[in-house]
Amino acid sequence: MKVLIIGTGGVGSAVAKIVKERDPKGEWIEQMVLSNRTLSRAEKLSEILGDPKRFPPEQVDAKNKEEIIRLIEKYDVDLIFNGCDPSLNESIFDTAFQCNKNYMDTATTLSVPHPEDPYNKTNIKMGDYQFERHEAWKQKELMALIGMGIDPGAANVFARYAEKHFFDEIEEISIKDGGNIVVEGYDVTFGFSIWTSIDECLNPPFLWEKEKGWYTKEPFTDKEVFNFPAGIGEQELVNVEHEEVVMLPRHIGKGCKKVTFKYGLGDDFIKLLKDIRALNLDDKHTKVEGTDFTPRDLVAKIAPSPTEVADKMKGKVCVGAYVSGKKDGYERKVFIYQVTDNEEIMTRIGSQAVVGQTAFNPVIAMELIAKGTWKGNGVFCPEEFDPDPYIKLMGEYDYYAGLMEMDSEYKRMLDKKILEAPLYNE
Repeated sequence: MKVLIIGTGGVGSAVAKIVKERDPKGEWIEQMVLSNRTLSRAEKLSEILGDPKRFPPEQVDAKNKEEIIRLIEKYDVDLIFNGCDPSLNESIFDTAFQCNKNYMDTATTLSVPHPEDPYNKTNIKMGDYQFERHEAWKQKELMALIGMGIDPGAANVFARYAEKHFFDEIEEISIKDGGNIVVEGYDVTFGFSIWTSIDECLNPPFLWEKEKGWYTKEPFTDKEVFNFPAGIGEQELVNVEHEEVVMLPRHIGKGCKKVTFKYGLGDDFIKLLKDIRALNLDDKHTKVEGTDFTPRDLVAKIAPSPTEVADKMKGKVCVGAYVSGKKDGYERKVFIYQVTDNEEIMTRIGSQAVVGQTAFNPVIAMELIAKGTWKGNGVFCPEEFDPDPYIKLMGEYDYYAGLMEMDSEYKRMLDKKILEAPLYNE
């Protein structure tokens, strides 16, 4: 399979490095074209990978369809991997369709809040633009796999795996994202794309209930404390707009009644975001006088980037699917998760924790697609495919996934069996 990466920023660069590590001989990724608006960045990455023929660098303006088409035709690629900001998703998604090429991204197209009642009603939800084009992609016999990062992405796979193996009935799925990352010399920093972080944290968060459908609330609502594994400990989580809430209800069954997403932002970061909004620095439409930039663009350019502070970060990040329901008549709760340690991932691929944690997932998906394990025509979410080969590959990639059996009737029954097992084996 030949892949065109559009955008060799944090995630795009990490994807290429993981491909080189996992598939050194090019057995399933024959070629991966590294394209970026700044050519020198793509050239540097190609030099690091040490194989310019297999990883050729190219310049591309992702806002220019003709430049993307030129690269598609030059290299005759099979898959377009969109490593750009989600604001470019519609254009790149449409260009892949126009050129009859398969497509993958790590986040869906953006939402547009309700113009009159944004904190109660939905308008255009995340991913709507792509979901509405499923039949068109299906008719062309093309695949678009959207939201294939960590969350969304692996978190969706975890929810599907739980549904398949651990539950007879599902009450709720809550995707939880937290960590104990600190950055030396900085009080507050952005852990991921600054532009995207502002967008998803300040937009009205989506929630879904079987009886109500999709609805919204104000940002940072419904606080809860969750105890994360791997020494991360207790985090205060709040509602944040995220793709899983618009993806999972479409495909998860077994009577699922509720889907939420909650993020451990911390009081300092929440205050920063509120100040950004109060100063109108979250504006993504109005150009600052005398420039081609919006206020949000300027914040993204001025604030320390996640890449810039990567080597100063210490700690871990954790993303998982908390699923509750019933198994064998017992109440059950499980948390399936992935933990990434910043210092370990920096040593391994030179990427900070959030970026590295995100980048493994599209590569795993690429391998499953290249080998024909995941296949289909249309616009797909990760949870629509069999999760078993994905979970298996996570182990092969040394990309840790874990399971916490939470306190429940089912756990107490399991504990009793384990405790008493020696009494019956003597």
